[in-house]
Amino acid sequence: MRPAPISLRRAAVRAAWVTLLVALIGGCAREREPGVGIADPQARAQALIESGNQAFRAGNYGLAAKRYAAAATYQKDDPAAYYGMGMALSKLGRDEEARRAYARARELSQGKP
Repeated sequence: MRPAPISLRRAAVRAAWVTLLVALIGGCAREREPGVGIADPQARAQALIESGNQAFRAGNYGLAAKRYAAAATYQKDDPAAYYGMGMALSKLGRDEEARRAYARARELSQGKP
């Protein structure tokens, strides 16, 4: 069997390097949870809600639901977190969970505990 021409070997090596670089860059570019390092729970919750809004607008409803749920753990009385969660869960077809989130948002907005 004859060895591959130099240009084909170079192309294969170049492709391997490009694949490696893309993998390394992709690993470095992973988004960490918004609000990390923010001590104030209200500010952290707001950062998570904003991130949830961005994910929702981008059509990433699963990530949006996670961000809104995380915001609700930091700020349990924020109706925006529950309303956003309801919107995202509704888009995911999780209607019963969405109804509960909407109901909680309504309770909180009316001042009920």
